[in-house]
Amino acid sequence: MKGLPSVEPGTSTRTRRWDAVVVGAALPGLVAAVRLGMQGKRVLVLEEEAVSGRFPGLREPFWMSGAHKEGVLGACLRALGVPLIDQRRIEIDPVAFQVVMPDARIDIGEAPLCVDEWVAWGLAKPEEARALVRALGDAAEAERAALLEAAFVRTGSWLSRSVRRGASPAVDPPATSAKPPRHARGVPGEVESAPPALRAILEAQVRALSLAATAPSAHARARLLGAPLEGGGVVRGSDPWLRGILRRRIESLYGEFRGVPELFRLVSLGGQPGLAPDAGGESGEIWVGRALVLNAPRTALASAVAQDPPDLLAGPRLTHRLHTLHLLVARDLVPEAMASRVILLGGSSSLKRTRDSGLTLRRFACPDDPTQLHLLVSALVDAAEPDLATREAEMIDAVAGLMPFAEGRLAPVQEPEARWDDDSAVEEPASGEGWPGDVEIRAGGKLPVFRLDRAAVAGLGFEGELLLGWRGGDAIAAELG
Repeated sequence: MKGLPSVEPGTSTRTRRWDAVVVGAALPGLVAAVRLGMQGKRVLVLEEEAVSGRFPGLREPFWMSGAHKEGVLGACLRALGVPLIDQRRIEIDPVAFQVVMPDARIDIGEAPLCVDEWVAWGLAKPEEARALVRALGDAAEAERAALLEAAFVRTGSWLSRSVRRGASPAVDPPATSAKPPRHARGVPGEVESAPPALRAILEAQVRALSLAATAPSAHARARLLGAPLEGGGVVRGSDPWLRGILRRRIESLYGEFRGVPELFRLVSLGGQPGLAPDAGGESGEIWVGRALVLNAPRTALASAVAQDPPDLLAGPRLTHRLHTLHLLVARDLVPEAMASRVILLGGSSSLKRTRDSGLTLRRFACPDDPTQLHLLVSALVDAAEPDLATREAEMIDAVAGLMPFAEGRLAPVQEPEARWDDDSAVEEPASGEGWPGDVEIRAGGKLPVFRLDRAAVAGLGFEGELLLGWRGGDAIAAELG
């Protein structure tokens, strides 16, 4: 068994200590860092140097669900103590996203809008559309209530289980106003009886919103199908980033961020786990914590450690990547009817090799130049894609098909690639993991090492990552005492 090598500080090495060291700046780790900080823990968040300067939108979710007061995002922001002025910056767009096909451009969003769109495009009859929307709304509400009441994570520790049951005041139980489910859990039968064309759109929606390599559970599908009926969250202001809100909260109150090179060592010092950013081990600092929180894919971390990978990095294989192109386009090229979030479905030969002929698009304003827009185009590709250049050309061709006069004017912006601090990696979840079950976050071994395993919650998409960080941060704080 390979654990973390024990080291002793040398004369030229300085040891820095925190309560928790979070390795990776993905969303779950930022949420966990805030929760740890709120309970008196000093936190260090480590991000990969090469990617810290990328366009911020690359690490933002495609779609933010649950932004209303009683939603998962709304409850999470309150639990994180986010100031009201920042909470109010997250507004609800009635259009969650748009589904674009060769012969249709369908707005998906708040319930009346969905009914009108499905009927207008001939996808369902009025009464049929209303019944399906009601069923999806009830199913999504049942899952929302269950999500906010669930422990969601486990650590194998008696202490953390007793805290989650309220036996200790060390961690305040989450303040939610979840109501008892009014609907049988899982996907409603109305989905299977929906007209084939509409059912195909709903399945494409699940594929686009799930972050999993495998099909999500029925409970997760119910949430992904019904949550868009609440619209979509949009951060307003000159820095329209959810991650920016969380980062400022950490830096101002609870800890700090530091950059780490693409190669480093995981070590232990005096029984505490940590990281040595100097891969050669000759000089520099060692950063240790009472807890080490792995907030990046284990496969990626294993490729970045300058040592034999420890057993705690053994895990699911990397199957796919969510490959994203960053395009800077002239605003006048983008159709006015195009929503800020788009699911682009097939019918074009340029989409033939994407997963079930689907792309997602996001657009953001360019504050420095109002004549330009940032456009992010994503497709799920095989982790061992042999011809990425051809795939990128297909993605650009598909986007150009949406924009008259855009041919030859869509050049990707070159962004630094992540080696380990990677939001795009899609790993195979462990058998039986995922909602509605709890996620094990304690890594094996005696050292206090925890994993925020995004693969285990990927079937729930954005809300799964929020809850993994929220409940995971509380459980780690309970372990620290």
